Amino acid sequence: MRPQEYSANGTPVSAVNSHRVEPAAAACEWISLEHLALGSERVGGMVVRSAQVRKVLKTISRLSPYKATVLINGESGTGKELVARALHTLGPVPGGPFVTFNCSNLVESLAESQLFGHVRGAFTDAREDSLGYFRSANGGTLFLDEIGELPLRLQPKLLRAVETHEIQPVGSSHNYKVDIRLVAATNRDLRAMVKEGTFRDDLYYRLHAAAILVPPLRERREAIPAFVAHFIGHYNRLFGKDVKLVSREALEAICAHPWAGNVRELGHAIESAILMTENDRITIDDLPMELSDGTSLAMTDSIEDSLDDGAPLMSSVEEPETGAAGAEQKWPYSLDAVIRDASKLALVRALQATQGNCHRAAELLGVSRYTVYRMLNRFGMAEGRSYRTFRKPIVRQA
Repeated sequence: MRPQEYSANGTPVSAVNSHRVEPAAAACEWISLEHLALGSERVGGMVVRSAQVRKVLKTISRLSPYKATVLINGESGTGKELVARALHTLGPVPGGPFVTFNCSNLVESLAESQLFGHVRGAFTDAREDSLGYFRSANGGTLFLDEIGELPLRLQPKLLRAVETHEIQPVGSSHNYKVDIRLVAATNRDLRAMVKEGTFRDDLYYRLHAAAILVPPLRERREAIPAFVAHFIGHYNRLFGKDVKLVSREALEAICAHPWAGNVRELGHAIESAILMTENDRITIDDLPMELSDGTSLAMTDSIEDSLDDGAPLMSSVEEPETGAAGAEQKWPYSLDAVIRDASKLALVRALQATQGNCHRAAELLGVSRYTVYRMLNRFGMAEGRSYRTFRKPIVRQA
């Protein structure tokens, strides 16, 4: 049977042979790397799976033939350097140098020298000439990451270099022509910095003439399985491992994580899982604690609220009212209600005892971790987070 992909509500997204959900496929517990990567492609070092990234790739293809300055916006860890490398690789001089520098690493007193170079004797300890990053990138691409960290005093000189393609090393009276494509990137709001006076407006408008926005991972969750397959393959080669499968439970936990650190954080999580697993598959227990117990912190406040100042959750269970002849007038509870209240009380007490650690609470209760998650949803203790809304992974016939 060929692979079947399921949407968040459990219905097929695209069936190869039919539109019917295959029970055997839905019950599969292990997902192969091949199926994780299904529907994705690699372009210029980028893993392309989501519509948002395909839009980014389309913009790259339009800008890459020209040596125009490009500004890449995006949160930390979204892959801005990969976009810059794709611009270089798909550009007119892919064989030229690709020089990258993080502006947050600039030394204030040496910043100008680092970028534009210096001549011997220009300052103390300048014992020989230095090219600087601009001339080192001549004939290729200079990627300035975290451009928002560039000192204000240096911004006019950067603007002039961008406008004239000329630089003047520190201590020199000679200008040097540089043939480069400048690509800048930032995770900061440069427009807001312009209003605050911490970033020059003329430099901002010059950089922003051609801009690319890289979306955060939480806005392209459909690409997460493909990234998982990519990183497993990468770390298999790096560490000499042969991981081939990922459990459904582990993949659902990965897809549910907020990924504040985006693709970079996901890569580190998979690296950890590869190191922790003792065989050819990754389970939820191999994942870092913040993934395997991803609900612990989010659930704590809801658990405390559910306790109602320590009052027993089964307070509704009272002696039934009776009439004069001892006949029961009204039965105040049902067996289902008693079981529900008892289950909720047991869950709350277990989570209290483990400080909200769902994995340890599940061990105390003798149930699986995802039974605990379902109970939290059923009792309204999940702060609006539903563990049934995870995108189901691509599976194959068992």
